[in-house]
Amino acid sequence: MPAQPLVVVLDHGADDHAPLAQALTRAGARVVVTADKRTALAADGLVIAGSAPAADVMPALRALGADQVVDRRLAGGRPVLAIGVGMHLMFTDIVRDGAVTEGLGEWAGVVDCVDAASGEVAVQAPPRSALFDGLEDARFDLPDAHAPRTFPLLEDWPADTRLVVPLVTWSSGEERFVVAVENGPLVALLLRLESSGAAGATVLARWVSSLPSLAPDIPGPTHEPGVNA
Repeated sequence: MPAQPLVVVLDHGADDHAPLAQALTRAGARVVVTADKRTALAADGLVIAGSAPAADVMPALRALGADQVVDRRLAGGRPVLAIGVGMHLMFTDIVRDGAVTEGLGEWAGVVDCVDAASGEVAVQAPPRSALFDGLEDARFDLPDAHAPRTFPLLEDWPADTRLVVPLVTWSSGEERFVVAVENGPLVALLLRLESSGAAGATVLARWVSSLPSLAPDIPGPTHEPGVNA
């Protein structure tokens, strides 16, 4: 039986991560929910997720040193999956109720309220998407109607570069907005996969299967919010 990759779901204290941790476990990962910086650095995959407002989550992430963890992981080409508010925080600014929260700035762009009701959303994925291939007719749970309407990096992408162009998945409703980005080791999803049925489980399983299995065993309980391994 192949080794299971170790996935850390970062416990920033503003959300219950148990449902996501259970979904990642079903997808084939060894899952630890923790606020411990060293464990987050050592994991095969790091997940930053939640549905709480960015204004609540961002200070907690900085207090944990998660901004440094993300930078170090990405600099070394090590996978980070950002879901929900985690995706919001990968952009430059997040606007909610007139207030602006500064994000991590991994991508230029602004997250703002979009004209979409929370609920199910269909997606338009690019042809080379590793996560959404064959899921063109699927619908996913959209928990929050805040998203970036543009992805400026694509607009400024130099024609002569050898770098791989980020793959951006858009909503297919009347107002188009970004619902997912596949950008090398950094993957972001606006969607709540653990409540998106078979399609959500497929996307999670594909991400988990892309991970190496190099991290050591982490002692202590797994997928229990509030546990520092």
